[in-house]
Amino acid sequence: MTTRDRHAPQLETTWIPATGEKGAAYLLRLTNRSARPLAGFRLCVSGPGAIDPAARAEGGAIGKRLSNFTELLPPPGFQLLPGGSWEIAVHGLSWPFRHWTDGARGAYLVFDDGSTLGVHAGATQIKGGNAPLKRGVEPYPVPAVAPEPISVIPWPNRVLVSGRRAVPTGLAPEAVDDEARSAAEAFAGLVHDLFAVEGIVRPLEEGGLPVRMHMAEGFAAEAYEIAFSGGGVTIAASAHAGFLHGLVTLGQIWRGARHFPATYGFPAAGTITDAPAMGWRGLHLDVARQFYGTAEIRKLLSILAWNKLNRFHWHLSDDEAWRVEIDAYPALTEIGAWRGHGLAIPPLLGTAPERSGGYYSKPAIRGIVAHAKGLGIEVVPEIDVPGHSYALLQAIPELRDPGERSGYHSVQAFPDNCLNPAREKTYEVLETIFRELIDLFPFRTIHVGADEVPLGAWSGSPEALDRLRSLAGAEMAEAHAARLNAAGHSHLADAIEGSGAAVLQAFFLKRLQAFLAAEGCITGGWEEAAHGNVIDRDKTYLCGWRDTEIAASLAEDGYSIVVCPGQAYYLDMANGPDWDEPGASWAGWSAPEATYAFDPVAGWSEAQKARLLGVQACIWSEPMGDRAVFDRLVFPRLSAIAETGWTDARHKSWDRFRAAAGLMPVLYGYPLD
Repeated sequence: MTTRDRHAPQLETTWIPATGEKGAAYLLRLTNRSARPLAGFRLCVSGPGAIDPAARAEGGAIGKRLSNFTELLPPPGFQLLPGGSWEIAVHGLSWPFRHWTDGARGAYLVFDDGSTLGVHAGATQIKGGNAPLKRGVEPYPVPAVAPEPISVIPWPNRVLVSGRRAVPTGLAPEAVDDEARSAAEAFAGLVHDLFAVEGIVRPLEEGGLPVRMHMAEGFAAEAYEIAFSGGGVTIAASAHAGFLHGLVTLGQIWRGARHFPATYGFPAAGTITDAPAMGWRGLHLDVARQFYGTAEIRKLLSILAWNKLNRFHWHLSDDEAWRVEIDAYPALTEIGAWRGHGLAIPPLLGTAPERSGGYYSKPAIRGIVAHAKGLGIEVVPEIDVPGHSYALLQAIPELRDPGERSGYHSVQAFPDNCLNPAREKTYEVLETIFRELIDLFPFRTIHVGADEVPLGAWSGSPEALDRLRSLAGAEMAEAHAARLNAAGHSHLADAIEGSGAAVLQAFFLKRLQAFLAAEGCITGGWEEAAHGNVIDRDKTYLCGWRDTEIAASLAEDGYSIVVCPGQAYYLDMANGPDWDEPGASWAGWSAPEATYAFDPVAGWSEAQKARLLGVQACIWSEPMGDRAVFDRLVFPRLSAIAETGWTDARHKSWDRFRAAAGLMPVLYGYPLD
């Protein structure tokens, strides 16, 4: 800590749960550690938890607020003397705190002259005693005896191996065919990215074991077979992905035997025949709430490949930021990519008053997409519309109806954050943006969000109400206009089915999806995109995020479904209910064993299962500014979901998975505190 840091004001925050006599309270205590008094200031705080618009304060007042950013004001004329403290108690939050990461993760002071001063914000405590707060990966020790003789995640679907041979110094893939050769090159890059000093790939001159790769008919694109014998190893497949998956399996076997020879071995004979259970095995990453640099994205993609995941759903825009370069609208990144004091988007989710953020340039995106392609991963970009568009509207304010009166908030407490379906300019801008995206993402699958539109969206827009009148009649338009300033927000998204907001969103999505289809693209959406049943099911897929029952119902209606229920597959949810665990709990919590055991199609009919594309883990980044929290929340649950997507349910085993989980790579490598 520098001298300046030692003198910075200290903020301590405490959550006081409700009791029978008293309501819950959020207590903030600011201590002046400098040698001079502090006066004429406002305390600015931000974190995942948001102070409700109707909240009241004791010991001060609540000033400006936007979502999870709030100004707290001391009494008029107040001076904070050296060594002294100021306390303010807030009663009323958008949802009660349940974990230490819910409270303020960042804070600073703003003085009357406009200057700022950083504040050291400690982790939020809970009244009544605190266990040590957990950060970093929970260790999964490799046992002395494992249920299976080889270490592989996800587990292959047919393993018939026997004996042990001396663990080779490394592997020397030998390929003649183009598909095999490209997979061997990708594998060499992959193990260098993840395990550079281990030398998994070694030439024959350095003692590498020959791994002969040959093309064979009858294999699906991701299928492979490994044969072990005294003369070496062979991998048979018919495509790049199959060869790469076979090499990954072999590399995992090698690492287990190399690092834990008393537990795992390298087979002397036998075969592994393998293919995935599901075609879509994905990870969604929100880079709007917290920004991840190109190096982080590339390594994360390598981890996906080691888990045999094949889709990367890249959430590039949200209320908090816009992260992709668009030539036609430079303001999107000039304004929407950055947060800071005095900027269009203030510090949110613990970011500092100094300008922070970032975006992905087009060359960077092309490099990431090419890297993913080499690893057998297709990239699906998401631009979240018509809701979750606060940052976009800050950058292009002319998209608003000039006659609109403010009157609604999103579940995350952003005001008036939806693109207007009645404005022709909306479609002009979006079509331009999506054309540039299509050029960047050759998989030609574009996710358009469509989630969490507030019930009162557009209720103050004359243009939207006129359009609603033409679509659904005067009675519905009048009912929707009555929602102006009447619909608040809670800790859960509004149910809008059958409302004027749903009708307007359906109109918007039908037009946007028709445009993307004409461009040769499949349109992705969250499950709310089904409102109104107006989109073309044959050219659309939906992500079912609330629960598997809703996903099953949408499958019954003919939609192609990727299952990613919040209660099990949202990796920002905490590992457990205790305060010392980081993360969120609005959808519940899920320990790694529960995530592993979760059946995404329990109770589904065969007809419903026929519409299942696969499964997807989702990382929402509100608590992820602390990358040790990222590690704790994502691993090993990411591997647990990967195994559900790959391995036949009859072959799953938590004991076998747990034994090998500690061998899987993590992104940052923070140990458990």
